[in-house]
Amino acid sequence: MPAPIPRQRAVPAAESGQAQTGPAIGGPSGDSSGGLTGDSSAAASTAVSGAVSGATEAPRTQDTVDDDTVTADKAGDKTDDGKADNRPADAVPSAAHAQAPAYGTPTGHLTLLMIEDDPGGSPVVPELLDPTGKPIRVRTARNLTEAERLLTDDVHCILLDLALPAPARAGDGTDDELAVLRHVLRLAPHHAVLALTASGDTERGAEAVRVGAQDYLFRDELDGRLLSRAIRYAVERKRSDRAERKLTESKLRAQENARLERGLLPTPLLEGSPLRFAARYRPGRSRALLGGDFYDTVRTPDGTVHAMIGDVCGHGPDEAALGVELRIAWRALTLAGLCGDQLLGTLQQVLEHERSDDEIFATLCTVDIAPDGRRAGLCLAGHPSPLLACPGRPAELLPYDNNGPALGLLPGARWPRTQVELGAEWSLMLYTDGLIEGRIGEGRRERLGQDGMVAMVRRQLAEGLRGEELLRAAVNEVRDLNGGELTDDVAVLLLDRTP
Repeated sequence: MPAPIPRQRAVPAAESGQAQTGPAIGGPSGDSSGGLTGDSSAAASTAVSGAVSGATEAPRTQDTVDDDTVTADKAGDKTDDGKADNRPADAVPSAAHAQAPAYGTPTGHLTLLMIEDDPGGSPVVPELLDPTGKPIRVRTARNLTEAERLLTDDVHCILLDLALPAPARAGDGTDDELAVLRHVLRLAPHHAVLALTASGDTERGAEAVRVGAQDYLFRDELDGRLLSRAIRYAVERKRSDRAERKLTESKLRAQENARLERGLLPTPLLEGSPLRFAARYRPGRSRALLGGDFYDTVRTPDGTVHAMIGDVCGHGPDEAALGVELRIAWRALTLAGLCGDQLLGTLQQVLEHERSDDEIFATLCTVDIAPDGRRAGLCLAGHPSPLLACPGRPAELLPYDNNGPALGLLPGARWPRTQVELGAEWSLMLYTDGLIEGRIGEGRRERLGQDGMVAMVRRQLAEGLRGEELLRAAVNEVRDLNGGELTDDVAVLLLDRTP
């Protein structure tokens, strides 16, 4: 708890139209010490100065990520929302600035609301100054009802006399000497509060800070200069507390997002398969939350390798959670022996039961590769067709004539399974539409599209890129062509077979 600091009483300003002039405490108005001895005034000044300098440095949290892209082996380590703003507290935007003013910004005046039942008898301090040397504006209220009317968004700090009677509606039949403070904290949760109490009542002042006030002052030991600094200290301490709370909330959201990403981007189950696996995932940076891209790969006991990639429409935790449910359901159904139309029909039932809105749908691409690795079955549910690359011929899209509707659009829909020949050596790339919807060209007026993507991958294959290097180059080039981060999430999955 902070020690009691001798300071001078704030002035009721003419702004409220209720303040009256009275004598200064401790001597003539020109005596800024307020009747304190030189030693005690200097000690008080030093104490407040230390408090102010300590309050202006906001708590810092280092929670940044160097690589925005999640790879298959590090999908669970990637965070998005947990990026900390490691600036000083006076530069950190508060999470609640939409409800409260920007405290102490150089472009505006600080405003103090003084709640005191006898403003006419209050001492007058000629001038209270903010850090830029501008006068601190003071409003006065004689009771809580009047204070509620004067508590507008341009008020930065409240000076509250704890001797005020608590409002009748705030009482609960118990003797709570801080009931008036609790009421003000509920009334103004985003404002700094200074508690004013009787001289020597350290215990009550300390309890006021514990309840939620930023500091406490003694009623009969105030100094205009030190009071100005106490107001600035309270404002900065409130700003610091709010910045720390915002960073803590961001870290918690980042942890939740990381858990969702681990559900969206699982470890493939390919033990015993000769196929090589690589994947890449990049969340869209136009949002703070996750999207609904997901993928999975498993090998069943008969040696068949099943791969899937999908995208739930929309962006956010609800869509991401639904994507996790669909991925887990796909893995369970695949391991149970379902595939093709039967599997997709069951997934549509899962989506219809779990979605929060009837307009939510999901696109999906599934591939089942035969144990010999030379042929595969393909099912498309409103999803872009995979890209197949084989030695000696250009990379091309697999047939998409039998593309069925997205899951959740048509009750009783069917999804035909197309048989495709892969050959002895090949690379098969599955992707979400974030990879092909980036902008290109002058003015970024055109989409890359599937044709642009095919041409890009052909060139990269000709340059000798394979596996993880190919996916990294493809995602980075699409981002560069877009002129910056993509607005949609990108997920890409690559399976390779070599003789």
